[in-house]
Amino acid sequence: MKKIILFLLIVALNACVGETKKQLTAQDIVNKSIAISGGKLHSEKQVSFLFRDRKYISEVVEGKKILKRITYTDSLRITDVKGHNYFKRFFNDSLIDVSDSIATRYSNSVNSVHYFARLPYGLNDPAVKKELLGERKIGDNAYYKVKVTFSQKDGGEDFDDTYLYWFNKETYKPDFLAYEFHVDGGGIRFREAYNERYVEGIRFVDYNNLKPIDKKVSIFKIDSLFETKGLELLSKIELDSVKVLSLN
Repeated sequence: MKKIILFLLIVALNACVGETKKQLTAQDIVNKSIAISGGKLHSEKQVSFLFRDRKYISEVVEGKKILKRITYTDSLRITDVKGHNYFKRFFNDSLIDVSDSIATRYSNSVNSVHYFARLPYGLNDPAVKKELLGERKIGDNAYYKVKVTFSQKDGGEDFDDTYLYWFNKETYKPDFLAYEFHVDGGGIRFREAYNERYVEGIRFVDYNNLKPIDKKVSIFKIDSLFETKGLELLSKIELDSVKVLSLN
């Protein structure tokens, strides 16, 4: 009887060890992060917020995501609308013709603000490619360091940009992110999340937006620069008047 009990204990112990040794993939980490940050609520709710005196609205119409940016002047309401494969600009209620190059620039600008405001939602889009680079400690917390790139198809004009995310190992929330871009002379930015709040079940944060003091650095070492004060504050990314409404 004792031998049977001992055998069962060994089997149970080996099973626990096996579970402990199971390595999470980048996909596993992102899935957990999206779930803890609102999950399917992102596709079921309309979200609006103010950012730098402009109103942003995202909604789903007939199963398709629509992103809007509304700018108010003394005499005009300028509404930019980005769909899956189109861009439209309205002055008050009148549709305005814009060149392809301007449409692309405005479309990218609208998409960028919405993208950062809804992270990590969007990291499972078809164009996203994810790679787990390992683990990294920042301050007192341990993080999964994940690299994100984009395929050229459906990856937008900036598909060749590189992103890094640091997902807290305890909460799976992305406390930090960095990206390397190539337009306007290029550069690297590092964002530190703060002021976390949940609105109707969806997580929102603000960011300290930093850049490296030394421009000739690798994005893959940006976390070390953050810890050694090698970054300087460029701006703050703050969302105001966040509202989440049912689409029905």
